[in-house]
Amino acid sequence: MVKKPLVLQADPIASEDIELFRSAVGKVSPIAQPDRITPLPPRKPPFRQQPGSATIPDTLTDFVTGEPPDEYLSNGLSRMTLRKLRKGSWPVRDHLDLHGMDGDAARKLLQAFLHEAIQRNYRCVLVIHGKGLNSPGGEAVLRKLTRHWLAQHPRVLAFCNAASNEGGSGAAVVLLKSSS
Repeated sequence: MVKKPLVLQADPIASEDIELFRSAVGKVSPIAQPDRITPLPPRKPPFRQQPGSATIPDTLTDFVTGEPPDEYLSNGLSRMTLRKLRKGSWPVRDHLDLHGMDGDAARKLLQAFLHEAIQRNYRCVLVIHGKGLNSPGGEAVLRKLTRHWLAQHPRVLAFCNAASNEGGSGAAVVLLKSSS
């Protein structure tokens, strides 16, 4: 035996009530659909290394030969990956500001930042190193070192200059290898 679904019947609406409603409301037109933008997850505050956090092995070298690259792409990746990174296909999930630090402190903080970003499964981060305009002699030491370290890091797939509103050549947008 098959049961039929229970259907409730509403009382019929009187034609006078329909007429009264239409006269009260007046002419109606549908609302146009606005162009919607999918909101990004909220940005968390900038990275600050927690005191007493786990020690991360220092595997990056400070030995720089020549000018570091403005862009970097890991072996085996398509140039399209770098183009997508420049266009902002991956949202920046976190950022690190290294302004005013010496090389040793900046290297350690960068390693801790990248370690945390990988643990949180962030694909794209921003590292602000500055352009070196206020450096003694006008040499962008921190810029060179930071890009050299990023190119050495095994979990960095690519990096390029940030957009002008995010620091331009004074910052690097970094694409990280996913942990999955």
